[in-house]
Amino acid sequence: MTARKIIIDTDPGQDDAVAILLALSSPEELDVLGVTCVAGNVPLDLTTKNARIICELAGKPNTLVFAGCDRPLGRDLVTAEHVHGKTGLDGPDLPDPEMPLQDQHAVDFIIDTLRAEPSGTVTLCPLGPLTNIATAFQKAPDIVQRVQQIVLMGGAYFEVGNITPTAEFNIYVDPQAAEITFKSGVDIVVLPLDVTHKALVTAPRNDAFRALSTPVGIAVAQMTDFFERFDKEKYGSAGAPLHDPCVTAYLLRPDLFTGRRVNVEIETISELTMGMTVADWWGVTDRPKNALFIGDLDADGFFDLLTERLARL
Repeated sequence: MTARKIIIDTDPGQDDAVAILLALSSPEELDVLGVTCVAGNVPLDLTTKNARIICELAGKPNTLVFAGCDRPLGRDLVTAEHVHGKTGLDGPDLPDPEMPLQDQHAVDFIIDTLRAEPSGTVTLCPLGPLTNIATAFQKAPDIVQRVQQIVLMGGAYFEVGNITPTAEFNIYVDPQAAEITFKSGVDIVVLPLDVTHKALVTAPRNDAFRALSTPVGIAVAQMTDFFERFDKEKYGSAGAPLHDPCVTAYLLRPDLFTGRRVNVEIETISELTMGMTVADWWGVTDRPKNALFIGDLDADGFFDLLTERLARL
């Protein structure tokens, strides 16, 4: 089987880090063409640093990492240090990266790659705000039809919001970019809070990471130890939800997930509901279905996959 070509667009973030590690541990299935960084959980200088730290932790220092957009299309940047800590990767004590940041802008890398690779063979995997993706689509409209699929973490419907009462963080940070992406016509798979909140790192699951006794396993356990304090306090949950690794896991094992093809629209006008992903779950409008909206997963299967793959690094 030929490995699926992907570009990971990210704003690491502990859960982004685990998503990247899962991808880099699965070269038979996933060919990571590059990691493009965007401002989101923390500012761009930290997301680019964190992405390289994770690539080196994985033993993959030849991974191409690019700096992208440092602010949303039309709004001030909102960050999430209250969740991820001041570095975005608080928890483990990891060394500063030695591998270089590529000179090319992330948006230009996305454009050039989609033009260079055969049409329909590159999947975009956004784990943060959609600024880089939307900017690339606006700058080079010809690439839109060349995208195989977009598999993204973002949005919510039944789980409502985690940064405002109605909006999930990634979409809220740049709702204008999200609107451009969702209206692009590309085949989209959405991993929203509705499913990611079911991917909880309980104590036994985190113990399994730590029991790998490798730098990767220990670092992931330390990341989730730090990350979970916010969610336990906010939601009263048994642990931290691993949002972004759901994207990578979906690429590897779509059979672990279930969802429904629906219309998803992005609210960009009302400040009260700014960034809301309005999913027509019950099909009450005649708006075209533009996304597969995932609602459930086999959590045990998800963590078995994650632990098995992290053990490879």
